[in-house]
Amino acid sequence: MGKWNSVQLKVLSQVFGWVAFVSWSISFYPQVIMNFKRKSVVGLNFDFVVLNLTKHSSYLIYNAVLYFSTTVQSQYRLKYGAKEMIPVEANDVAFSTHAVALTGFTLFQIFIYERKHQKFSKISLSIVSIIWLSAAICVIIATRARAWLWLISVFNTIQVIMTVIKYIPQAYMNFRRKSTDGFSIGNILLDLLGGLMNYGQMTVQSIDQKSWINFYGNIGKTLLSLVSVMFDIVFIIQHYVLYPPKKELVGSGDEAV
Repeated sequence: MGKWNSVQLKVLSQVFGWVAFVSWSISFYPQVIMNFKRKSVVGLNFDFVVLNLTKHSSYLIYNAVLYFSTTVQSQYRLKYGAKEMIPVEANDVAFSTHAVALTGFTLFQIFIYERKHQKFSKISLSIVSIIWLSAAICVIIATRARAWLWLISVFNTIQVIMTVIKYIPQAYMNFRRKSTDGFSIGNILLDLLGGLMNYGQMTVQSIDQKSWINFYGNIGKTLLSLVSVMFDIVFIIQHYVLYPPKKELVGSGDEAV
């Protein structure tokens, strides 16, 4: 981590970072709680969950390696500048670890609760298989060339791709059903807060360093927030404007989370 020029901005960055971490971390629980209360995952798109798990797993690899590996950090500074801050902080690693665990648990709920006729699509399973096969090939290439920064950038790219496509199945399913029943809006509201705070943290860091390389040096984190915010707005419009909860379900507790 590079040296901060302003103590105040450093504290503000940490506040933004941890608010984003808490918001994003808590955002996984409304869906888990809703599934548990209903003993059903009907309305939750399974492709969204499996794509989301791939996204968070690849993001965890990127964050953990860049944060803990001095070798990768050296390669990063060699490429972007010796004085540049490493664009991953402790809250990023903590969030990714927690996200993998909670998304994995949501996947477990899919197998134990009522599903009706819902199932994973062949398209999503094919995408996930191709992604991890490609990642394995990249690991072999990077090991021979010792191109560790390039390797984690591959995982960063994977998580960006997954972020772009993972929401589509759920958004389309809501459109097709003309309903968001079974999909927690609490997840979306907290995710939106986390995305805005994440941008706030990156902006504060850039202002302090008088350099915007923090944005394009970690393009994955930048696009992560932008795409997430856009889809969060889509889901909010679907839930509150296009397909509001049915009156008879409001008091049932299903939409409380």
